[in-house]
Amino acid sequence: MTETKKITRQELEANNGKNGKPAYLAYKGKVYDVSESSFWLDGDHIGMHEAGKDLTEELEMAPHREENFKRVKFVGDLV
Repeated sequence: MTETKKITRQELEANNGKNGKPAYLAYKGKVYDVSESSFWLDGDHIGMHEAGKDLTEELEMAPHREENFKRVKFVGDLV
């Protein structure tokens, strides 16, 4: 069994989808890589959300929730 990678807030902020960096976001303590999603271009989700942040509170009002995280890569736990 492999240990889950720990992602710091600094690492999360650095991976904002800009300048060729991956686009990470956090939700409920978990970090996901949304770089491959066509809904996240250059770290921006249709002008509503930005990568490199903990979006837990913002996504509470979004029309979708955790079911969409099954479609993107899990990176690790936010510490």
